[in-house]
Amino acid sequence: MPSLDHRAMVSRRALLAGTGGIAALAALAACAPAGGAPTGPIKFWNMPWGNTEFSPLDKEITLGYSPSGGLPSASYQAVQWANFTTTFASAVASNTGPAVSSGSGTQAFQFAQQNHIAFADDLLESWKSSGLYDDFLPGVLDTMKTSRGHVAVPYNLDMRALWYRKSLLEKAGVEPPTDWQSHLDVCEALKKAGMFGFGIAAGAQSNGSQVIVGLMINNGGGLFDENQKPNCVTPENLQALDYVVEMVRKGYMDPGSVSYSTTNAQTQWKNDRFAMGFEGPGLPQLLGGTVANDMAIGDPLVSAKGSKGALYFPNNIMMYKNTPSQRGSEAFLTYYYKNMSPLWTRKTGAGLPVLRSIASTPEFKSDPNAVKMVEVWQPICKTLAAPGGNALFANVSLADSTPAMSTFAQSLLSLKATPTEALTTLQSALVSAMK
Repeated sequence: MPSLDHRAMVSRRALLAGTGGIAALAALAACAPAGGAPTGPIKFWNMPWGNTEFSPLDKEITLGYSPSGGLPSASYQAVQWANFTTTFASAVASNTGPAVSSGSGTQAFQFAQQNHIAFADDLLESWKSSGLYDDFLPGVLDTMKTSRGHVAVPYNLDMRALWYRKSLLEKAGVEPPTDWQSHLDVCEALKKAGMFGFGIAAGAQSNGSQVIVGLMINNGGGLFDENQKPNCVTPENLQALDYVVEMVRKGYMDPGSVSYSTTNAQTQWKNDRFAMGFEGPGLPQLLGGTVANDMAIGDPLVSAKGSKGALYFPNNIMMYKNTPSQRGSEAFLTYYYKNMSPLWTRKTGAGLPVLRSIASTPEFKSDPNAVKMVEVWQPICKTLAAPGGNALFANVSLADSTPAMSTFAQSLLSLKATPTEALTTLQSALVSAMK
């Protein structure tokens, strides 16, 4: 299963979400040279999604491509997460970038606004006859669909699911929760045993805001309406935040969580202090040792409203107009998707797969937690575009691990803002950032 470091995942999806980032991309695009059609191989740039074995194996798969009919071969470049936004923005603007790449989860949507993306509809149509189109997990293709077409192809999934330490729940004499009330009951029992049931981190390099948005989605809420506009102050969201505040007030959260990094949170998991919390697929591998074998995925919780839901992030692969051959880009991606299963069957930590055929392999199914995330959690997951839709769009990046989201989480968890105040401030920040 994945061994993705959540400290990196915090910044992986939101390309140029920082101050001035989108403006910088626009400025770069505005001064891009006209240039001629590129020649040579299909340049495939991929991120190091997993452990140290990922990129070498990924390169081997890529260079194993042997096209026919005079189509170009493929070359490979691993792009490190450090400064990757600048790497892509400058390369794409100067027409020296890839023909095909992964990147952040909203990168394709932002580059599509600048007219750099080759939409994937023809490619996906060609996959219908081979069965590859129908191999995708339910709903993931729709997350890439815009009014102009599919901007990219889903590649791997990250999500915020409920993890717990089996031995610690047993020590507290409780069973895993199934709804918000039993979640509170388990948290109370854990508190009496000297442990925290709402394990969360909301400091620098953390995912606390994602956990809170996940609970909003769990209750039928979220951040954006059907017009892709921020709509934060809703009854569903207020009810979810009241629930969070209740856990904080009752002492179910470690008081230090407001300033904890993901690394701090991992230490608390290892030290038997965090017994339950919402985290990503690679948590056991990050914790390691005997604790890894003690981790289990719980059931999706039924909320106060009676609904199920969770937050997930569909990472993707996109094609660019700057390519030696569009047919070549599509032929390479067809080859790649038909041959990428070793990235999961050899457990390189590539996130959760998007293809049923990979999820059904004996190697993948050897991890019951991974199987449960794909079979039970993924179907009820929604993106940051919820509740108005599930398809991503460029402005979603404004709500993914940005300063506004950190302020939102910290103000709520520190009880310095009421749910209404926290959501109203977030609404204003998102609306202002979209102007």
